[in-house]
Amino acid sequence: MDQQRLALDSHLCFSLYACSRAIFRMYRPLLDELNLTYPQYLVLLVLWDRQESSIKELSQVLSLDSGTLTPMLKRMEASGLLQRSRSQQDERIVTVRITAKGLELQEQANCIPASMVESSGLNVEQISTLNETIRTLMTSVGSYR
Repeated sequence: MDQQRLALDSHLCFSLYACSRAIFRMYRPLLDELNLTYPQYLVLLVLWDRQESSIKELSQVLSLDSGTLTPMLKRMEASGLLQRSRSQQDERIVTVRITAKGLELQEQANCIPASMVESSGLNVEQISTLNETIRTLMTSVGSYR
């Protein structure tokens, strides 16, 4: 029994890690066409929904620290996808706003979710159930930060 618990395939962390890497590989050709990395795509998903966000909010929503997020946002700004600006009320707060060029990518990216569902071999209901289970797990293990 102890040997079985030590088997690689019995570890949830390995299954999630291997699955995550496979999913990133599925995204790669779609995002390459848009000249985006996966983390940049995630930033755009938030901005397409909200139009603007503070870096602190982005950091929380995407579970990325500002040391990772800030250089990526600078590159995205240099590409014309977003604009960064300091708050007039509190200059410690940096706000990120999507640009017209960033909004244009939304139309091109509309096919990505459907392509991912199709490539997964699962139906929308199965993916929704799995996603909810993973979010529940994330909430449970989130206290270990």
